[in-house]
Amino acid sequence: MEKLTQEQFMKIKKWMYRNARPLDIARWKYHFEDGSKEEVLKALAAYQNLDGGFAHALEADSWNPNSCPMQTWCATEVLYELGVTDKENEIVKGILAYLDSKKDFQDGHWLAAVPTNNDYPHAPWWSYGDNVIENWGYNPTISLVGFVLYFADKESNLYKLADEIARKAVGVFLQEGYPVEMHETPGFIRFYEYCTKAMVTDIFDVDKMKDSLKKAVKSLIEEDTERWKNDYICKPSHFMITPDSMFYLDNKKVSDYEAEFIAQTMNQDGTWNITWNWSDYLKEWELSKNWWKANVILTNLRYLKGFEMGLL
Repeated sequence: MEKLTQEQFMKIKKWMYRNARPLDIARWKYHFEDGSKEEVLKALAAYQNLDGGFAHALEADSWNPNSCPMQTWCATEVLYELGVTDKENEIVKGILAYLDSKKDFQDGHWLAAVPTNNDYPHAPWWSYGDNVIENWGYNPTISLVGFVLYFADKESNLYKLADEIARKAVGVFLQEGYPVEMHETPGFIRFYEYCTKAMVTDIFDVDKMKDSLKKAVKSLIEEDTERWKNDYICKPSHFMITPDSMFYLDNKKVSDYEAEFIAQTMNQDGTWNITWNWSDYLKEWELSKNWWKANVILTNLRYLKGFEMGLL
């Protein structure tokens, strides 16, 4: 497999320090420069509102300053990335309070898009309108449910609500012929991981759930690797399919290839192409695009790190 050269790595590092947000620089340091978890948490906390929810373009395609479930889910992903397990963590407690408030909760789902999104710059897909639940399914609800089942008090009403939602969602997901989707499926994966770590496995048959997730992932990965360059599609890194992943053996060839693909497709400035665009708010999109470039850099280099692909 190809590895990044020292020259490539330094280009990436310089680009990050020149362009990335403090949060992503802290994540960069944490993963690649022996930076501290505390520095990342401090930067992450800047995006948390008084109600405990997250906003302020933490998910860089929506500039809404009001808390919403999708932005809050993004925060839970950073916490998972850091391996946070402390139930007394202030960020965790804030998120649980926000979810418990039932703000932006409807018909057993935390809404992926909220009405106030429309008042601020955002990508077209984050516009609020009819059929939000139908359009987004259990994204981000099922991942947030996993978060609650891991962190919340088992006697709390929030925990009981999460348990109820989980049982219904799993029943839907395991139905024969259920249409898997590239954003919802990672949520079910994270839910499965939260539940197994918390030893909450009475909600589903572990083997059946694992088998269904494996089938879903395999069906979602785009095997036409030419499309990876310009299209917004699923690559193995979307699921972080490195050799320690439960999905690796079923997708070894294409996962190994992506590690080479990453090294081969880096731009001269140390970034990778963003394969989506906004149709409005083009001035704000230029800034958001840079934030996404930093996120893609982190994803790509964490992926290579998972293959133990050091520098030449």
